[in-house]
Amino acid sequence: MVDTISTQSEKIDIDFKSIPLNPLGKNDIKKLETFLIIGTLYRPEILELIKDPNERSTWIDSLAIAAAAYARYKAGMPISLIADELGRSEETIRNHISGKTKAGSLIIETYEKIKSGQLNLILSFNSSNKELDELKNQVKNLKEEIEKLKGERDELKNIINNKEETIKSLQIEIGRIKSDLDKISREKEEIINKYKLLQSKLLEIKRILENI
Repeated sequence: MVDTISTQSEKIDIDFKSIPLNPLGKNDIKKLETFLIIGTLYRPEILELIKDPNERSTWIDSLAIAAAAYARYKAGMPISLIADELGRSEETIRNHISGKTKAGSLIIETYEKIKSGQLNLILSFNSSNKELDELKNQVKNLKEEIEKLKGERDELKNIINNKEETIKSLQIEIGRIKSDLDKISREKEEIINKYKLLQSKLLEIKRILENI
């Protein structure tokens, strides 16, 4: 008896024409962000890179942040707000949206291809059930990695926020101490002036007494 392997042939034609290139709201931003990631991830050089588990997390995180930043930038969102929303520094966001980073450069190239209508992506699968299950597991693992990275990002963001609050408290305390020191300095100056005045009066009284 010969075992047969069931195969399935699937094609997914992704329509990039309906993508909002200048998003007007959160839904539009999410659409553009998602399609920028998809359009970039399926570039041959990126597919090759993410085969390596050591490179996968780094690339997916970088591309996800670059796509999210660029989509928000195209929606007219200020860089400071993008940085705050994505938990990255303003410098990192600027580098992504200007194409100074590799991830940012790839995302911008994808955007320009979408804009010019040059990007056509058809995903073709001709796989056994076993291979499809493996692909599903890979997708699941990638999603878990993204969620893990998001969790780490949020944790770091909370740590930074807590440190910022501590710094603010210390700055307030330093300001209070400085104010107290200034007050003490002024009081000291007043005491010195009063002492000098008192000395002057004592000398004057002494001279008067000597002349009696």
